[in-house]
Amino acid sequence: MTTTPQTSRTKLSQEAFVQASKVMPGGVSSPVRAYKSVGCDPIFAKSGSGCIVTDIDDNDYIDYVGSYGPLILGHCPDSVVAAMTKAARKGSSFGMPTEAETKLANMVIDAIDSVDQVRFVNSGTEATMSAIRLARAATNKPCIIKCTGCYHGHSDGLLVEAGSGALTLGHPSSPGVPATITDNTLLLPYNDLAAAEKLFAQKADQIAGIILEPIAGNMGTIPPAPGYLQGLRDLCDKHNAILIFDEVMTGFRVHRGCAQTLYGITPDLTCLGKVIGGGMPCAAYGGKAELMQLMAPAGPVYQAGTLSGNPLAMAAGIATLTEVLDPENGVYENLEALSARLQSGLEVAAKTANVPVTVQRVGSMLTCFFTPTANSPVTCFDDVSKCDTEKFATFFRTMLDEGVLLPPSQYETWFVSHAHDEATIDKTIAAAGKAFAAM
Repeated sequence: MTTTPQTSRTKLSQEAFVQASKVMPGGVSSPVRAYKSVGCDPIFAKSGSGCIVTDIDDNDYIDYVGSYGPLILGHCPDSVVAAMTKAARKGSSFGMPTEAETKLANMVIDAIDSVDQVRFVNSGTEATMSAIRLARAATNKPCIIKCTGCYHGHSDGLLVEAGSGALTLGHPSSPGVPATITDNTLLLPYNDLAAAEKLFAQKADQIAGIILEPIAGNMGTIPPAPGYLQGLRDLCDKHNAILIFDEVMTGFRVHRGCAQTLYGITPDLTCLGKVIGGGMPCAAYGGKAELMQLMAPAGPVYQAGTLSGNPLAMAAGIATLTEVLDPENGVYENLEALSARLQSGLEVAAKTANVPVTVQRVGSMLTCFFTPTANSPVTCFDDVSKCDTEKFATFFRTMLDEGVLLPPSQYETWFVSHAHDEATIDKTIAAAGKAFAAM
């Protein structure tokens, strides 16, 4: 894609990107931040407050990135800032256990019926990698199933080409990942229960478990088809396999009890991140005690981390969950109302401009897919791959000019926060109307 020159409105961001590119690969610490897929240079953030992020050129944007999900309360909520400040004054890391870890663990366990014990780590990648190791140890089987289009972090065994066909062994999708490592990663299309049944019929004695996002978010927001999650639960029960829900994105985002409670499905292991750290590096994996007791030092399965459960992350997570889980605060009800308003407004604006889109949403997770025809359901990676990324890039740039910051990829999820309100939602819809009309 050809890069579109930006105006003097973002001059300082452009200059900052030049300097960053001299000292960091691609000028960024994570690839999606480079904005390559939307044809412009990245915006450099200076500060955030509520649902507004301000760049280094002092432009304000209504933010739907939300740090890719953690900021369910918006930027710099008073309760989280106060908790982190208090914790920082006592010490940022000890290499010793703290009572804050136990407190946050109890909050997670109380909210999620499938979890008796948790282990804190620093990232979603660590959580999924460790859960898979545990599943293999528990079953003494080597293979893990993942779905095409679902992302579970950048550990070698899960970096498998998203477009590979179902029922085939994965091929590494990044140089530096040996094929021998991904030989034990099996691929299935998301939402295809028949394919899962066929794969288990062929390889059940080798399958340690399935890992999937109960609501796909890393190829855009795609809900599970009716009966799909239950079907996977039944297959795992039948064939002594571990069902792992990667709720790094959906955990405490779509429901007080996470996606598994929303859909009434009980996984064996749950991976969490984002919201539980309140914007700090924090993740976890958890499950029933008999499984978790296999982890060292209680059991033989090794996993460790110097900064895991550090006091700053624990303080931010406790403050965040305290606020969102209190029914009197009405956080989830507010998120639902605001997100439904945004979805409806986008659909009307696109229809008025005669631009075919499909807007899919679960709770405060939403994606506007530029589908070949309007309101065409997107159920798997094959559907996503047919979306018009050039149209999205044009839409993204116009929205940016209108003061609305979206994730810079058609394949990402938008996040609404508790700090958004009807006025900012309506401004977003108005901006989308202009963007659709200009296409």
